[in-house]
Amino acid sequence: ECSKKQKNDDTQSTSVDALSSNDGLEEKNEFHTLANAKILLSDCLACDNCMTSEEGARVFQQNQKELFRILNLNKKCDTSKHKVLAVSICPQSLPYFAAKFNLSVNDAAKRLCGFLKSLGVHYVFDTTIAADFSILESQREFVQRYQRRNQEEHALPMFASACPGWIRYAERVLTNLVTSHICTAKSPQQIMGSLVKGYFARQQNLSPDKIFHVIVAPCYDKKLEALREDFYTALYNSQEVDCVLTSGEIVQIMEQKNVSMKDVTEVAVDSLFDEVKEGDVVRHDGKRSDGYLEHIFKHAAKELFGMDVKEITYKALKNKDFQEVTLEKDGETVLRFAAAYGFRNIQNMVLKLKKGKFLYHFVEVLACPGGCLNGKGQAQTEDGKPDKALLNQMEEVYAAIPVRLPETNMHVQKMYQDWLEGMDSKKVQETLHTKYSAVNQTASNLDIKW
Repeated sequence: ECSKKQKNDDTQSTSVDALSSNDGLEEKNEFHTLANAKILLSDCLACDNCMTSEEGARVFQQNQKELFRILNLNKKCDTSKHKVLAVSICPQSLPYFAAKFNLSVNDAAKRLCGFLKSLGVHYVFDTTIAADFSILESQREFVQRYQRRNQEEHALPMFASACPGWIRYAERVLTNLVTSHICTAKSPQQIMGSLVKGYFARQQNLSPDKIFHVIVAPCYDKKLEALREDFYTALYNSQEVDCVLTSGEIVQIMEQKNVSMKDVTEVAVDSLFDEVKEGDVVRHDGKRSDGYLEHIFKHAAKELFGMDVKEITYKALKNKDFQEVTLEKDGETVLRFAAAYGFRNIQNMVLKLKKGKFLYHFVEVLACPGGCLNGKGQAQTEDGKPDKALLNQMEEVYAAIPVRLPETNMHVQKMYQDWLEGMDSKKVQETLHTKYSAVNQTASNLDIKW
């Protein structure tokens, strides 16, 4: 029985207590009561039987307690052990705070920043710039794969790589059937890890292991992603992301500290660049995600066929979470993209791939029905059911955020040249890309009920 399916409180308590056996020796402090907050791995979206006991233990450690451990460490006099605490917030988390507390998305960002800094966090970043890099690298990789499609068997279709629940399922269950088709660009979360532990650390003259990097994200699978071995630097004994907290876990901290977002002082979100502060919140094309499909589709249309696509028309197929987009030229369909959200649609897609009936060149794959806004770390009621009213509000908030094309971000262009040594450099491959491959198969069929 998968550990994620165990909702028995005693079982969960045993797992957490085993990790906290030295609690009695810890100094009592202002975060002591908060530190005992637990997460349930039953909220994780990754596939059945996919997690080892060691991974389960490490995921349990990624909770509020780990954040408070660093905050308390920084309060002690031994400055040699202090950490610079940086928190990066995913764009799909901000609409949750805005909708839940009836704020504009810009106010929500500033108040969330103010709250985190009141706890002792040093820097609060927006991960949109990391998504810029991820989208740009995905765009370039798709064009290259399309151009090689007749020479390489696995060049197409290309699957998006931003969703860790999907990646986990692909590597542990689907194995070689799809892993060679997954885009090698890192997810925005892990690119943000490279930016904070690489670029920002160098700017601040800090060793990466002196930074404790926390991600605020919509779903629990992001915790699993942060643990991947390929996102660990042995030289500094440091992960790119040290801890992932869901949006809901941040709200739990607020509630336990009896703090209301509306009472928090607004503080401008930090930038990775000198003393500059972030301006208004922006997003990418895409109604409920970072918009890989839309950006890659428009880029490919221009690069491969010289066509400027201004608006994309989605055609819903079996349900609203499986939609396709096509490009026609001279009466021929030259590009066929799809968005497949939720594991039922993913399984249907994979079955078609197995049968050789797969028509798509690119698929934006997300594990959550409804996309990233519907992550189980933020769009659930207290009894674990989807909060549809809140999700509708979040979608309205997200849709109203202005769109910024990643190509127009001058900071990104400058970093390609100054930090990454050019767009085609070895450093780009090392910093912005990874490799997805099959691991020991732990589930044997595609008929798992999600």
